[in-house]
Amino acid sequence: MLPFTVEQFLAVFVNYNNAIWPSQIAAYLLGGISVALLFWKTREADRAIAGILVVAWLWTGVGYHGLSFSVINKAAYLFAALFIVQGCCLFYAGVYRHQISFGLRPDLATWVGAAFVVYAAIVYPLIGVATGHHYPEMPMFGVTPCPVTIFTLGMLLLTVRPVPRLLFVIPFAWSLIGGSAAILLNVPQDWFLLLSGCIAVPLMVFRDRPPTEGARIA
Repeated sequence: MLPFTVEQFLAVFVNYNNAIWPSQIAAYLLGGISVALLFWKTREADRAIAGILVVAWLWTGVGYHGLSFSVINKAAYLFAALFIVQGCCLFYAGVYRHQISFGLRPDLATWVGAAFVVYAAIVYPLIGVATGHHYPEMPMFGVTPCPVTIFTLGMLLLTVRPVPRLLFVIPFAWSLIGGSAAILLNVPQDWFLLLSGCIAVPLMVFRDRPPTEGARIA
């Protein structure tokens, strides 16, 4: 049983979206830049993409969870901490250590990652509008937890070398937490979130598994 009503939950989005406007536009611009940088194969591009993900997680942790969602659910402070930790991990691995190399490969992970990105940025809000959740009474790309999580999982699949497994822990956890709550709160655009972690994590583990001895010899 959730400690708030559907009406209270939707009211949080109204207040939050109105308070941060026009940051939603900036979020889309940054998302578009991160996708464009996939084709600019340099260390600086990798760091810039990771930095954009860092901003999304920190902003959502502090702005949405810490300052807005906490008004109706005190567990939001824990969620805020998780999102801030994820932002810090992305900064350390992707910006400081350059352990993430973004790019496109001719494999299943790339196609799934691209689908995740398109879903988070385009399909997600369209489903919201189609099911009666119009702006500002809806989660927005880049500034709310569920689309940020789906987008991040997609971008981590759009990589050309193994990604530190630690970076998948919190997105996977939130895919279960946020996805389960979305079903209870009747937010259909978030239902895919429940599956996203279960798809992305095994796919990444399979893709980045060490080659067998036979494959190395061949």
